[in-house]
Amino acid sequence: MQLAALLVRRGCSQSSAAAEASAVLKVRPERSPRERILTLESMNPQVKAVEYAVRGPIVLKAGEIELELQRGIKKPFTEVIRANIGDAQAMGQQPITFIRQVMALCTYPNLLNSPSFPEDAKKRARRILQACGGNSLGSYSASQGVNCIREDVAAYITRRDGGVPAEPDNIYLTTGASDGISTILKILVSGGGKSRTGVMIPIPQYPLYSAVISELGAVQVNYYLDEDNCWALNVNELRRAVREAKDHCDPKVLCIINPGNPTGQVQSRKCIEDVIHFAWEEKLFLLADEVYQDNVYSLDCRFHSFKKVLYEMGPEYSNNVELASFHSTSKGYMGECGYRGGYMEVINLHPEIKGQLVKLLSVRLCPPVSGQAAMDIVVNPPVQGEESFEQFSKEKESVLGNLATKAKLTEDLFNQVPGIHCNPLQGAMYAFPRIFIPAKAVEAAQAHKMAPDMFYCMKLLEETGICVVPGSGFGQREGTFHFRMTILPPVEKLKTVLEKVKDFHIKFLEKYA
Repeated sequence: MQLAALLVRRGCSQSSAAAEASAVLKVRPERSPRERILTLESMNPQVKAVEYAVRGPIVLKAGEIELELQRGIKKPFTEVIRANIGDAQAMGQQPITFIRQVMALCTYPNLLNSPSFPEDAKKRARRILQACGGNSLGSYSASQGVNCIREDVAAYITRRDGGVPAEPDNIYLTTGASDGISTILKILVSGGGKSRTGVMIPIPQYPLYSAVISELGAVQVNYYLDEDNCWALNVNELRRAVREAKDHCDPKVLCIINPGNPTGQVQSRKCIEDVIHFAWEEKLFLLADEVYQDNVYSLDCRFHSFKKVLYEMGPEYSNNVELASFHSTSKGYMGECGYRGGYMEVINLHPEIKGQLVKLLSVRLCPPVSGQAAMDIVVNPPVQGEESFEQFSKEKESVLGNLATKAKLTEDLFNQVPGIHCNPLQGAMYAFPRIFIPAKAVEAAQAHKMAPDMFYCMKLLEETGICVVPGSGFGQREGTFHFRMTILPPVEKLKTVLEKVKDFHIKFLEKYA
């Protein structure tokens, strides 16, 4: 069109100009579409290898079904229940009042003059704001985190561990626990071929670990938890795993999740001592994922931090075993997932490596300062004698008491269903029941190019609207099948979910018998 207009301006008639322009364009060779620089073939293969089952295909399908329901498409259910992820407030858990009061004051400091807020909340908000640049959460912090918050974290760890000292300089505030875990793994992974770093992870595991290992091109070294013994960790299994791994990599890191995700076991003190001794013996860097430390429900179980047990084992261990421990605002009684608050405590780190770690953290400037503030409230809650103490304690106990009730309810109801077995939910916030899948269902799954438990979970979603995560996304022993389901829905809704799963499972067994 532009060429034709130019010819008209030069005196050609409109029809002859159009014909001439068309002839010129025909002479020009057609350009082939420009190839994309970034394709599946050219992208980083380590990123391509990353899988994260908690937000994988089953969750994408759940989103599609939700859109169909919104468009009025009829289903055998009226809503999708997302039992796939430990997002407490999305499932209806109410925020802890004191946490939100301090966060409101920090976010909008004009409220510090309001009589609607208690003085203990105002005191904490002022302390946090005074440590921020320009007295504002909107400013950057130091890469390691706001100094006074790191001091509060250290004081919390010391109280939790019965006086075992914690140093603020060993505290690094993070964007949730996940950020800390991936950062530490990033600095640990090195070498090539048989000297490539091997990272030992429990199976079943939280898929963050396998995802980060894939992204970093490290070697995943599986050790299996003992399902027949309530998902216990057996040191002989650790020995088997490390012995076999030495043939093809350099095992350098041992990851522990306590309480367990997705398995819910709580490790005994004796087990933790054995693991620490094993790490000392094999020269392994320990990662202790302790984000569920407040979530212990079985009366005969108690949370023991790796840091505390390490120190109580004496200086031969406490001065030598390198340990990174992680905590978060997302779990526990708080459920403040969206703030992305967390910390890691790293001890016995080589001084030169400490500098390298701070350098690595500085690349991302700092974790969200609002998340740091939320973490501060978790580690510095109201104490006896302060005006918010009674309400805070009541709300905290209510959340944890409800979770304990739901843990027992889930275990009991699952174990009434033929073809489902569920170990006791000692802690955390998930059930990981073992499910029997008939041979005909396995064949049907293979025909759909799906893992059998993915096929099962997809059918469960399509027929009931319940979204759970197949056990294959967490890892499991060959020939066994599971799914992970959160226990976070309110009690009545959880009962409904469990009944629907029961009815579905019985029909599934009948259909594929």
